[in-house]
Amino acid sequence: MTDRLYYHDSFLHNFDAEVSSIVETPRPAVILDRTAFYPTSGGQIHDTGWLISGAEKHRITEVADTEDGHVVHYLEAPLKDVKPGTRVHGEIDPARRLDHIQQHSAQHVLSAAFVRLFNMPTVSFHMADDYCSIDLETSSLTAAQIESAERLANEIILENRGVEVRFVTRDEAEKLGLRKLPPTERDQLRLIDIRDFDLTACGGTHVSTTGQIGSILLRKTEKVRHGHRVEFVAGGRAVSTARRDFSTLTETAALFSAHLYDVPQQARKSLDEIRSLRKQREQSQDELAVAQAATLLAETPETHGRKLVVRSFSDRDLNFLKLLAQKITRQSPAIALLATDSPQPALVFAQSPGQPHDMGALLKQTLAKLGGRGGGSKDLAQGGAPTAEGLNAALAAAAQSVTS
Repeated sequence: MTDRLYYHDSFLHNFDAEVSSIVETPRPAVILDRTAFYPTSGGQIHDTGWLISGAEKHRITEVADTEDGHVVHYLEAPLKDVKPGTRVHGEIDPARRLDHIQQHSAQHVLSAAFVRLFNMPTVSFHMADDYCSIDLETSSLTAAQIESAERLANEIILENRGVEVRFVTRDEAEKLGLRKLPPTERDQLRLIDIRDFDLTACGGTHVSTTGQIGSILLRKTEKVRHGHRVEFVAGGRAVSTARRDFSTLTETAALFSAHLYDVPQQARKSLDEIRSLRKQREQSQDELAVAQAATLLAETPETHGRKLVVRSFSDRDLNFLKLLAQKITRQSPAIALLATDSPQPALVFAQSPGQPHDMGALLKQTLAKLGGRGGGSKDLAQGGAPTAEGLNAALAAAAQSVTS
């Protein structure tokens, strides 16, 4: 079993160890007799860093637990002169370690705040590379509750309370009133004690005082199966996230020529205008389609009790073609074979109800010659072609097939 040095010192970045074994996996990996590298577990992601042996320096890209209590260190490149018994030196990536310490300790403070204020226990914790989240066991969560928990958590950070690591037996732990007691049966539990605020069992890396967390910023919430998920960032992540948010809002405000805090109002105003313009455009398109359908029908002679409208456009999209085809086939017994080469080559075939042809089959046959795809029903079908080359010829061939 690997001796886990991070249990006793979360800020230990350098250590010496002996290679216990070389792991036979598709990726080169080693097990050490002792390590300060944290393996992915308990919601916290693994450390990275380096393993140094003589003149060789090996990049550690992932660290994981084994079922028998060892820690596996996966390396970026195969080992050369390292074998069981080799003495090595480990170096933790300090920036990544500090980030993880801040995020995990922030989670303890935040989870305790939700319990103290609203009796909402945390059922799971997840740490990603750019955000963290906790899942709260609650049927509802308001904006006011979120702000209150964030405020209390940051107050605890500003008070710079001591954070103690201690080990107790499970029997002792059951009498201490832990916020969360792990379900696994272990002879000894590692406790993280935030003075006069939170006590819980945890194997992760943590601050020694709450002030080292820096700050906590709650980002967003969403309903999940077991309750509500709260995303947050802490420490350096909180600063960089706030800076990114501020820069984004500042740039957006400049686009609106508005004050930063007026952006939501300006955005709502712009959305209302866009909706109004879209409605006007749709109405204009419909009126244009009605008028153009009437013109095309008037220009087209009737044969065998119906009209065959064949037309290619260079400036109409697929949606307008479909609308136009519907207007044509509703105003008069007709078949409409329409095409456009811009902005994207497309075809729409339609016929009035009761006509004998199959527009879906005809369209597929036509598009097969063009290397395109599409489909539809007996009376209306649509599809696209990769290029406009051969589009008019294919349209003419389709018209020939419905007149022969």
